[in-house]
Amino acid sequence: MIHDPASLTRTHDEHVVLDIGDGVGALLLYTPDAYRGREIEVSPTGDDAERTHTAVLERRVAGRTFCAAVYPALAAGEWRIWGDDPGRQVRVLIEGGDIAVVDWR
Repeated sequence: MIHDPASLTRTHDEHVVLDIGDGVGALLLYTPDAYRGREIEVSPTGDDAERTHTAVLERRVAGRTFCAAVYPALAAGEWRIWGDDPGRQVRVLIEGGDIAVVDWR
């Protein structure tokens, strides 16, 4: 969780720790730059009330900069991504021990 608002406006180059393994995976959601600082919610399919969220941050990896939200530990299964653009992918399958990637750019 980000408690410092300045953290939303700087470029992040630190490592992200994922907590994946048996029955738990992660989601990397690439977004347009305009989403920087927004929080995007996800929920297990069929349980809209059980939402979790994370902020979209500008990240620098291997000399490249992009905006992304990282969900470091999600239970395996199908998840809904709560976005405001019906043209973007809103379902993703999370597999234990793996990283699902969705690109909204």
